[in-house]
Amino acid sequence: MPRMTFVEPNGIRHEVEAPEGLSVLEIAHRNKIELEGACEGSLACSTCHVVVAPEWFDKLAAASDDEEDMLDLAFGLTQTSRLGCQIIMKKALDGLVVTLPAATRNMMVDK
Repeated sequence: MPRMTFVEPNGIRHEVEAPEGLSVLEIAHRNKIELEGACEGSLACSTCHVVVAPEWFDKLAAASDDEEDMLDLAFGLTQTSRLGCQIIMKKALDGLVVTLPAATRNMMVDK
């Protein structure tokens, strides 16, 4: 089974099983990794923002226009930022490494 690594903002690494067909967001939740996903993966927020390790970024399918629009709202956006709900695991991504940002911006919370 493919595996992937989540890196917390403090550098702690969590290597976990990453079943094919699941999103990075779903994998995080299955493994109790702190990745919010306020819209539950419906591409309506940026709270599942992750920073993909540069060596893995070009192996991902291109981001859709909708994902790019949501990423514009993400806290700490980088050149290799993606939404975890939009990265679907497959064998070619075995070993994927993503870092969790230090904070998220949840625009869905009533203020």
